[in-house]
Formats: sequence, C-alpha cells, structure tokens
Amino acid sequence: MSAELIESRALTKELNGFTIVLDINSRLSEHLNMFKNAKQTEKGELTRKTILERALQLFRDKGFEATTMRDVATQANVALGAAYYYFDSKDAIVMGFYERAQEHLAPLLDQSLADAKGLHDRLRAIIRVKLDYFAADRKLLGALSAHIDPNHPLSPFSKETCSIRDQDIAFFSRAVEGGKVRVPEDLKVHLPRVLWLYQMGLILFWVYDSSPKQARTMKLFDKSLAIVVALVKLSSFPLLRPIRKLAIGLLEIAYEEDALNAGGLTL
Repeated sequence: MSAELIESRALTKELNGFTIVLDINSRLSEHLNMFKNAKQTEKGELTRKTILERALQLFRDKGFEATTMRDVATQANVALGAAYYYFDSKDAIVMGFYERAQEHLAPLLDQSLADAKGLHDRLRAIIRVKLDYFAADRKLLGALSAHIDPNHPLSPFSKETCSIRDQDIAFFSRAVEGGKVRVPEDLKVHLPRVLWLYQMGLILFWVYDSSPKQARTMKLFDKSLAIVVALVKLSSFPLLRPIRKLAIGLLEIAYEEDALNAGGLTL
C-alpha cells in the first residue's frame, strides 16, 4: 500500500471524527437554545401574568379610568416600556382579562351543562357560573359597561370581541340542544343569541344592583328565567305560529340593521 493512500485514509478518518464532533456540538447548541428559549418564554408568560393581575387589582381599587399604564408598571415592579411591551394599552389589558375569563369559564360551563338536564336548569346553571366567576369584578364590569358601543373594541358587541361572544353563544346553543324542549327550527336559529342577550341584560342589572348580595338580581333572575323558558315551550304551539313568525321577523330586522351599522357585525 502506498504512503499516499495510507496518508489519505488517515486524513479521512480525522475528517470524519472532526465532522462527528461538529455534529455533536451543533446538537448540543440546539438543545441549549431550546432550553434558553423555553426559559425565556416561561419568564415572559410569568411577567405578562403579573402585569395582568396587578392591573386588574388597580382597576378594582382605583378604577379603570383613573389607573394609568405607569401605575400598572409600578405595581407590577416592571419598567414602563416592559408594561407596554406586553400590553400596548389599558384596553389590551382588559382584552387579556376577557380572554383569561373565557379560558377559565369553559370547563366550568362544560361541567354545569353536564350536571343540569332540563332547559330551565341548564340556562340557570351557565348564567349562575358567570355571576359567581365575575363577583369580584362587578365594579370593573360596571366601568367597562360605558363601552357598550359596538364600535368600541371593549364592547361585548364589537368585532374585536367576536370570538369570545361566539363561544359564549355556543354554550347557549348546547343548553338548548340538551334542554329536552322542542324548539321550532325557524326559532332555533335565533334562540341562542336571544338567550345571550337576555344574559347580558341580567348581568348589567346585577352590576349596578346595590341590594345586599344582589338579592334583587337573584329574584329577577328566577322570575324572568321562568318566563323565558315558558315562552320557549309555548313557541312550538300551532296557534302561536303567527306570533312566532312576527317575533322572528323582528329579530331578523334587528340583526340586519346591526350588520349594516357595524360593517358586517352581527350580534
């Protein structure tokens, strides 16, 4: 075997070994970067959560309008720029509050529907879950109720809150589907949204109810829900079909008008 061939083979082995070392170093670097990114993401999520929690507490104690982003940054013990990095405005903080509430409420609403059988009990259960969940934030909800205009991003009727609204309406759809009450098909299309609007009116009354433990709201809730469920049951009676058609016509006009006014938005 020639000296050149022996030298070539030796060099090939060295190069292969060097390539293996580089590959190992590259893989280690990738794992270290993944670990670093994971830690950064975890830290970022914790910072975001802290800012949100401190901001909500300020909104409760000081009021939404009176609280500034500088107040939020100070309370969260972060730089003002960091607060703006995670939330570019107080409105963004409230949207974070909405999204967190949606996430927390979903399993609670699932369970409430699983436990309740009739339409009355199912509707009562899902509305009651929300009243209990938002009990600590009645004052904040009262401040936010000023933004009822669908053109305001924080409005429950806005384009920005559409996905949250649709998910909430979907729970009313499920309540109706499993409620063991026959609902005419022409009404079933609109009923979940009507029930959602009923809920919103009830929550608005509850927000401003100054009676002890909001006792007036509970009375209104019980009596009005009984009427709502009775009307749903009566809607399938043949003799009431003309009245039902008139009511559905009104709903269609209202939804159409809302869509035109909000550039395609439907409640």
